[in-house]
Amino acid sequence: MTSLTCPTFTKLAATPPRLSFHLARQAGKPTLALRPRPCPARSFSTATSPSSKPLLLYTAGTPNGRKASIFLEELKAVYGLSYDVHAINISKNVQKEPWFLKLNPNGRIPVLVDRNRADFPVFETGAILLYLEQHYDTQRKFAFDPQTRPSEYSEMLQWIFFAHGGIGPMQGQANHFVRFAPEDIPFAKKRYLDETKRLYGVLNMRLEGRDWLAGSGQGTYSIADMNAVTWVSGHGFCGIESLDEWPNVKAWVERVLERPAVQAGMQVP
Repeated sequence: MTSLTCPTFTKLAATPPRLSFHLARQAGKPTLALRPRPCPARSFSTATSPSSKPLLLYTAGTPNGRKASIFLEELKAVYGLSYDVHAINISKNVQKEPWFLKLNPNGRIPVLVDRNRADFPVFETGAILLYLEQHYDTQRKFAFDPQTRPSEYSEMLQWIFFAHGGIGPMQGQANHFVRFAPEDIPFAKKRYLDETKRLYGVLNMRLEGRDWLAGSGQGTYSIADMNAVTWVSGHGFCGIESLDEWPNVKAWVERVLERPAVQAGMQVP
């Protein structure tokens, strides 16, 4: 018996095609026969994933790298999603090698490769979080539906971009001038530490009477929180010894870090 396959998903899913009846002629007489109906495009859930580990994460133990691994661990806990990890030694500039630049011309970690979609690469942490939310968080456990909850979805994006354009770059520069700069430049240290503290103050205002950054009421845990917490929780590395000045931020960090998936993601690679 000839097996029926759906061309749309030949490489993507092992799900059977939908069937429909149609009239065919056999020995000059009309008869009923089966034929596959077209399969609509769709996003994958892990239940239909053709690969036991459909995703490959190139990463290192940095705040940016851990954003991606935290979300992958959250998806693993909810959907059973498995993924592979390829550790990148950024101290040896492996991320600048030609093979890596083909994945991310900017030469930065992390990079996500989706084997379900012809090894499609995604770089930039905000883009990775949104990509995973679009294709793998099929029940919207960690985000908001832009059609039915547009205001909350917009809030989520706003706080993702706030952290992506503010906290990460400013605290990253503070880390550099406090820890790695070949010469002591007090002005640079003060400038980036002060700006990091100012941004913590913005978070503290947002978190007044709230548990999470986005969502109505006290908020809902989402990728907006994952996107910011990896930087803020590493405050000590740039010389900010305590979060006591920002009690709402301190409670929020503790709340996020209590999650088992976050703890697992923080240990990757």
